[in-house]
Amino acid sequence: MERLLAIVNDAQAQVALTTTSILADIEKRRVEEALTQLKWVATDTIEANPQEFVHKSVTPESLAFLQYTSGSTGTPKGVMVSHGNITHNQQLITQAIGHSEKSILVGWLPLFHDMGLIGHVLQPIYVGFPSVLMPPVAFLQKPIRWLKAISKYRATTSGGPNFAYDLCVKKVQPEQLANFDLSSWDLAFNGAEPVRAETLKQFSKKFAGCGFKYSAFYPCYGMAETTLLATAGDKNQLPVIQGVLAGELEQNSIVKSEISSQETRVVVGCGRPDMDTTVIIVNPESLTRCEKEQVGEIWVSGGSVASGYWNRPQATQETFQAYLKDTGGGPFLRTGDLGFLLDGELFVTGRLKDVIIIRGRNHYPQDIELSVEKSHRALRTNCGAAFSIEVEEEERLVVVQEVNYTYMRQLNSDEVVEAINQVVSLEHELVIDTIVLLKPGSIPQTSSGKIQRSACRQKFIDGSLQNVVFTKSVQKVPTPVKGSVVNGLAKIITQHIANFLNINPESVDFNKSLFALGIGSLKAVEILESLREYLKIHISETLLFEYPTIAQLSKYLVEVHGLQLQNCMSVEEESKSQMDNLEQQADIDISQEIAENYQQLDGANLKDSERVTGEL
Repeated sequence: MERLLAIVNDAQAQVALTTTSILADIEKRRVEEALTQLKWVATDTIEANPQEFVHKSVTPESLAFLQYTSGSTGTPKGVMVSHGNITHNQQLITQAIGHSEKSILVGWLPLFHDMGLIGHVLQPIYVGFPSVLMPPVAFLQKPIRWLKAISKYRATTSGGPNFAYDLCVKKVQPEQLANFDLSSWDLAFNGAEPVRAETLKQFSKKFAGCGFKYSAFYPCYGMAETTLLATAGDKNQLPVIQGVLAGELEQNSIVKSEISSQETRVVVGCGRPDMDTTVIIVNPESLTRCEKEQVGEIWVSGGSVASGYWNRPQATQETFQAYLKDTGGGPFLRTGDLGFLLDGELFVTGRLKDVIIIRGRNHYPQDIELSVEKSHRALRTNCGAAFSIEVEEEERLVVVQEVNYTYMRQLNSDEVVEAINQVVSLEHELVIDTIVLLKPGSIPQTSSGKIQRSACRQKFIDGSLQNVVFTKSVQKVPTPVKGSVVNGLAKIITQHIANFLNINPESVDFNKSLFALGIGSLKAVEILESLREYLKIHISETLLFEYPTIAQLSKYLVEVHGLQLQNCMSVEEESKSQMDNLEQQADIDISQEIAENYQQLDGANLKDSERVTGEL
């Protein structure tokens, strides 16, 4: 809500487009005054009359929309994207990837982010090919749905951030690999966060038997400030994997090394600039171009670079109007990312603001975070932050890391802290000043799932990090809400959730929010999915956010759904193996309407772009 209100106020929005069901929810709730002042329009009830359409003349310089940044290092800012920026970037994507009317795209990315909007909606419209879209929550519930959709619709293009591939490797079970075919998938783009060579290796190894080819991987680089794409690889070439000496990298110097060496850090190339796009590497202090094989800030210029931030002239000048100090060359976009060019290939090494400098050496937080998460099985992947603080005029390292759900009840914190200290000392030659272990879902993240290191650092400094607990004490279950049916259902749901999270049911309080367990939004979706299958009823993906306590949830299910105890299997019948099966089961849930529409498209002439439409 905080982010939404910030965007509404910054954009000076007058109208909000929504759907009938969401509008009904808004009208019956208490919402912020800034939202009630908007004119709300339910788009699914509008009857469009072509005769009333008024064409508005625009130029390439005309503002098309504001694309709000994810805010991984600060508050969201509205990037002013012009019609010229969009057209240029669409040409760049088409030329780099080689899309044609024969292409087919499957995607789950949020449409309020640049990769989802520009890549999954506007690109198919621009070229004229089918785009099959599924809600992000459908992917998060069961990642295999993404792969099954690619198989079902014979997609040629699909992708997402690196974590999406990691999630598939982790969640998809071996026995589920027999019934789908990924051989049509010839371009699997990977961007929006650091691309890890190990992820590419593990994903291609796991799904090779399903027809996936390692050569399909397509690392790329871009951001909202460049509309979307800035650099991309050669579709006909394998990903560029390079080993560099970690010690030299800490000194901003690039020395090639063997990938197998223990002194090596492995980096993945993100392609090259195309068309009129220029990428240079600049010393962020002297504002002059770096020498070859030196790390510096990535600066970009070209037709895809936006004009600036909405109503932020100072930030616009600092970010979009950078000039080289010695030659006066520019203007360039200062990306805030660090990287280097090697044989024309761009390698991204980290964020300028996030680099940790201790005793004159540069340390990239994502490298430390990766070492930490691998140090002990009790630690969650992609849920840690490393940063430095000043203590007695000295920079010291702080590590904040979430713990896995299954280890919360019986966490050996001394063992975990020892493992973290050991790995950071051995692999990075650093001494950690403070280690903070968090409950799952506690670390600050952007709406797209990126760790907000600066926000995490600030919370650490001001002491506002939430759910910092290692308690082994067991809460006593209070008396639930009155009513025998509701009471019995509450007990069954409590046992089910406890089994799902692998925790003691006595630690679950009927009248406290389940989010107090640190489940986070992703785990909330997974819990609701398991309850949907367990109770054999249809419940909304947002239900747990509306009724966050078991008492509230049970009362709602009885009163609204008329649920009775006989609808549920007894607690004794619910074995652990059955719960495992519930987590592993993954049936694609794309609507019948999409399937029927796609069958019609399948018989259409793919060259007829008016017939080829994206389905949501």
